[in-house]
Amino acid sequence: MKKNNTKRLVWLGILCILLVAASSWYTITFNDSRFIVPMELSEYVFRVQDLPMIVSGILLILYFLYLFIWLVGAITANKRKETTAQSTRAVNPKLGFLGFMGFAGFLGFWTYSIDKTIFPFVFFMFFGFFGFFYEGKMSHTFMDERYKENKMKAHMTANKTALAIIFLATLILGQGKLMGNLEYTLIAIIIVIALSVAIELFLSEYLLFCYDHDEMSEESEE
Repeated sequence: MKKNNTKRLVWLGILCILLVAASSWYTITFNDSRFIVPMELSEYVFRVQDLPMIVSGILLILYFLYLFIWLVGAITANKRKETTAQSTRAVNPKLGFLGFMGFAGFLGFWTYSIDKTIFPFVFFMFFGFFGFFYEGKMSHTFMDERYKENKMKAHMTANKTALAIIFLATLILGQGKLMGNLEYTLIAIIIVIALSVAIELFLSEYLLFCYDHDEMSEESEE
């Protein structure tokens, strides 16, 4: 059942992205780029040609809401199990493909040039989902004292790295306008924070995987 849910989640994400790409191509080619170039919503008049962009946009929003609810539910369920569980949770490594959604952050450069919208930069956080690849490889791992120590060490290292990046960026960007523009400074801060979150999510799983397997390989050599 969990594998089916994971596959469904990944395929729904791919389908939504393809629908948005197809509807964007359609509206640029046949509908005067409506909903892509800036437009006054107060003067908006519905056209049948607008349906592809409207439907694909609604589906994408619903998918992100579903993904958010699913993640909150998974995290809550995981915390409940951790109190009594003796092994790590089962995670499908294919969830790591969700990390490719981080590339949607580059859309921010396009939307900013069109109508000054900077929200897409937040999607850089999704790069952290690549960590699911390594968490999936450690599914059903027995959580002995060694594992718990490695997990704590991995999380501390990841947190320190992310905080160090945010600290340095704040110190540098706080000196004044980036390239003489306060908006560029705000964009840079958003990108740095989003990437720092992604780094923390990814590194905590990657380092735990490395620590655990390095110790196992050392024991096997002995």
